[in-house]
Amino acid sequence: MTKDIKYFFFTVFLILGTITTQAQVKAGQLVDGISAVVGNEIVLESDIQEQLTYAQQQGETVTDKCSFLEKIVGNKLLIYQAKKDTLIEDRSAAIRENTDNKYTQILSQFPDEKSMLAAYKFRTPFEMKNTIEKIDSDQYYGQAKYGRITEKADVTPNEVTDFYTLYQSQLPEVKDEVTLAEISLYPKLTAAHKQELIDKLKKIKADILGGETFENEARIYSEDPGSAKNGGLYKDISRGKMVKIFEATALNLQEGDISDPVESDFGFHIIQLVKKSGKQYDARHILLKAVPDTGEIAAAKKELDSIKVLITKGEITFKNAAFKFSDNKATKFSGGLISGQDGSDRLEKSTLAANIAYQIAGVNKGDMTDVFEDDLNEKKVVTLLKVEDVIGAHRLDIATDYNRIKDLALNRKKNDIIEKWINQEIPKTFISIDNRYDGCTYKSNYKKTAMKN
Repeated sequence: MTKDIKYFFFTVFLILGTITTQAQVKAGQLVDGISAVVGNEIVLESDIQEQLTYAQQQGETVTDKCSFLEKIVGNKLLIYQAKKDTLIEDRSAAIRENTDNKYTQILSQFPDEKSMLAAYKFRTPFEMKNTIEKIDSDQYYGQAKYGRITEKADVTPNEVTDFYTLYQSQLPEVKDEVTLAEISLYPKLTAAHKQELIDKLKKIKADILGGETFENEARIYSEDPGSAKNGGLYKDISRGKMVKIFEATALNLQEGDISDPVESDFGFHIIQLVKKSGKQYDARHILLKAVPDTGEIAAAKKELDSIKVLITKGEITFKNAAFKFSDNKATKFSGGLISGQDGSDRLEKSTLAANIAYQIAGVNKGDMTDVFEDDLNEKKVVTLLKVEDVIGAHRLDIATDYNRIKDLALNRKKNDIIEKWINQEIPKTFISIDNRYDGCTYKSNYKKTAMKN
């Protein structure tokens, strides 16, 4: 495969999410560790090294850093221009607001803040939060500008055919694949089990009213990993962000009041409104998850087995059964078809979760698995799979892989559009590349300015 073809097949035009640090940099100003400046966006030497290391981990032979620098500089140009584009929504405040939530979610996976910072190699919480915010900001603005520039791009069937004819021998091979459909049911808690959870929350509420603090009770009893260590507290919650029953309950309370137990998709809660200000509020809660017991799981398996019998007898199709019975909202409206990360319903066998691979082992095309236990959205489910198709390893072919080849052809066209846009923007934008990269050859004319040591 030639270098150019491999470049756009496997990297297309990367909307990079590298770890970077933003600074306001004046033309000609030198800052240690900076490899390039694009407007007021900077590229650190560590950004380039991270991309190079990742490529090497993926098996690519890397001879220099030049191509990685060029991709990152191109992405920074997108980001810089996106922030000046009045048709792209300024989401800086929303991104900043979400940073604390992401930080809290990551923290919940560690015993304490110190061990988390050490694991991610940050010195302070501020430094880590700044990095999270910068990653999200770069991803949003880069993707938004990329979408604006390429939104009208399309390819005709003739262009797809021409693309296939030109690159047929260089198209990548795909490994063994399978198409799967599913029906998943959440086990239903019995009335007695629900009452047990409600009674426990009522007892916790009574203890709080009797003098215990909500914070301590949350740390002891709450099963929400995102807030338990913070005494159940969520701060600066924007309206519409939480599930409806949580928000409705919280906002109907007076500050300091505690609700009776309420049920949501996550389980059962008691909620305390801490503060309400404009469109935001602070609230604490204690969550007891609705974890089904063995009897409830067995009842769900029996229900799904009966659905399987109906399908086997031909009284209902798998597609219609998925739409009618499945609790998985991500697949029920597509007849249960499971999509991969690329949106295709073809799943590479080697990437399947171990329990899925085990269940379909030895199952032929058109057949169903046994009903088995699984997890969905961090909750227990029982699942039935149908093997819709089995596709052996092969090189992409227009007869069987038209949509994939169309995507490659479209990505090629988008690449061309982006490269043309970059060349038009370079003369209008301050771009400075450190002289350690003077020996690089670029597709675009990035050498108009050089930073001097």
